[in-house]
Amino acid sequence: MTALAGEAPVITADAVRHTYGKGRYALDGVSFSVGRGEVFGLLGRNGAGKSTLIKAMTTLIQPTSGQLRVLGLDPRRDGRRIRERIGVVQQGESMDFTTVEGNLDLYGYLWKVPAAERRRRSELLIERFGLGEFRTRRSWDLSGGQKRRVQVAREFMHDMDVLFLDEPTIGLDVLMRRVLLDSVRAEVRKGLTVVFTTHNLEEADYLCDRIAVIDEGRILALDTVANLKRLYSGKRTVDLTVAEADAGRFFDALSSALGPAASVTATAGSAVVLVDDPKSALGTIVELAQRLGVQLEWLTVRQNTLEDVFLKSIAHRGDPSGSA
Repeated sequence: MTALAGEAPVITADAVRHTYGKGRYALDGVSFSVGRGEVFGLLGRNGAGKSTLIKAMTTLIQPTSGQLRVLGLDPRRDGRRIRERIGVVQQGESMDFTTVEGNLDLYGYLWKVPAAERRRRSELLIERFGLGEFRTRRSWDLSGGQKRRVQVAREFMHDMDVLFLDEPTIGLDVLMRRVLLDSVRAEVRKGLTVVFTTHNLEEADYLCDRIAVIDEGRILALDTVANLKRLYSGKRTVDLTVAEADAGRFFDALSSALGPAASVTATAGSAVVLVDDPKSALGTIVELAQRLGVQLEWLTVRQNTLEDVFLKSIAHRGDPSGSA
């Protein structure tokens, strides 16, 4: 779901910057907007700036410079009013001193949810998130994944306009990840706005309406998932693997041999190559491997995915055409 045309954005950021005082900007000129009923994804590696941006939007820190508005309010002046209308799932833990059902009830009480409604919502969430078998156990006795389930579930104990999810699926198994994502989608259909940070490309593809690829505090690409993929519609991806000992010299030589029209993103002994003409690229790869005496362990051509968008954005620092 996306915002209606002409409707005021729920969140706007204009040239937002933030530094923790060490001469490096955790956020460096970030600008975007989020519409009502939209799932807006922040996709990036660990340390890219995703959590810092969430902290700024949820009033936990104040940006060093730039303009930020949440629900039309300024986090610098209107922190309390913003916090009354949002939900936040962060990466840390809290309220470990009580049981699972006590945790849910206490959270609803803090949000001034009436007792009968707290009981109703608590039972619904205990069932939805598979918490029944340990509902009477204290949170500190739960595993990391079980704690995460409680942390996410309790946020649905209260009504809100915007939900901020900072890598909420960490520690969850495949089934619970899907339960969480489907629960979020159900609330979005009712008008909830969601800001979702992740480095899991499959989750971003499944849940988000639009995605901002962020790295080193900067947004490198921002569009719908479909449009980001469409940027690469005329290209194909070649995956290859060589012995790690040969990887450095081989991938450097390959990048030079393929030229600026191709993109080579290498990690250890593997590389993802984005090209217009896969047949020609395959010939170049095989010929180069033979000339350098390098054994190809894996070589295949496939369609492009959101992962390729992410890798190319990082490699070219925001130039989707690859002409950086």
